[in-house]
Amino acid sequence: MRRSFEKNLVLLIIRLGAGGMMLTHGIPKIERIMADEVKFADPFGLGPTVSLGLAIFAEVICSVLIMVGFKVRLATIPLMITMLTAAFYAHIDDPFGRKELPLLYFLTFLGLLVFGGGKFSIDGLTGKKRRI
Repeated sequence: MRRSFEKNLVLLIIRLGAGGMMLTHGIPKIERIMADEVKFADPFGLGPTVSLGLAIFAEVICSVLIMVGFKVRLATIPLMITMLTAAFYAHIDDPFGRKELPLLYFLTFLGLLVFGGGKFSIDGLTGKKRRI
């Protein structure tokens, strides 16, 4: 019983920490999308405005979903794609130290994808009983 509590507490801390820190990357992008001319990387050929909108969706909306623990596994997927894109597209020519942060976020979100949000989440309080 105690071990389960500790695992769920750690998942809560990881969710709040990673989601909250990711918001610091996403919220400033909201101002950029309202600019007259959007300047943003276009790795998938969808246009800079759409690419920026997808990054905002991942970094703001999905981060909030992870923080509150709603559809955590699903919310990690756009964030993982965004972090791999940041590491291997936006920072491809940069030294490893510049790629390190998006890769660390990627690994954190991968862990949440595997283990879910835990008991101290909306998913854990309202849904299926999953053992971690």
